[in-house]
Parts: sequence; structure tokens; C-alpha cells
Amino acid sequence: MYMGVKAVKPQDDYMLLLTFENDEQGLFDMKPYLDFGPVFRELKNISLFRSARVAFRSVEWANNADLDPEILYPNSVLIESEKK
Repeated sequence: MYMGVKAVKPQDDYMLLLTFENDEQGLFDMKPYLDFGPVFRELKNISLFRSARVAFRSVEWANNADLDPEILYPNSVLIESEKK
């Protein structure tokens, strides 16, 4: 089972700072996904890319592109935990 996303913050260079349900934080590189069909190519528009939000434990954009935790969690570089 993969951890759902509870927070997302778009970063520079098409990176997403994600906080997962287990409070781990990770960086997810969107660049390899920006050519996966028309809906993801639209995310090359930085304003649209920055519209990322959490929806149903996944990340969704204003153009209805979305990525599920099954992609996000195992492909993120974990950086820290919010739990101390």
C-alpha cells in the first residue's frame, strides 16, 4: 500500500514537494512526465504547473491532469519527516 498525499507545494524546475500521510516529505521530479500525452505537456506552462493541489490522496492540476500515490510515493526522494 502506498502513502497518500496530504500536501503539495510546487517548486522550481518542475519539482513537487510532497507530504505523505505518514508525514514523510519527498521531492518528486515532474520533468520525465511532461511529455506523457497532451494533458501533461500542458504542465510545461509554469502557471498551470503551480496550480497543483491535493485531491483524493493524489496530486491534481487545474487542467485535470493527476498523478496517484502509486507513482508519487515510490518515485519521490524522501527528504525529512514532519514528526520529531
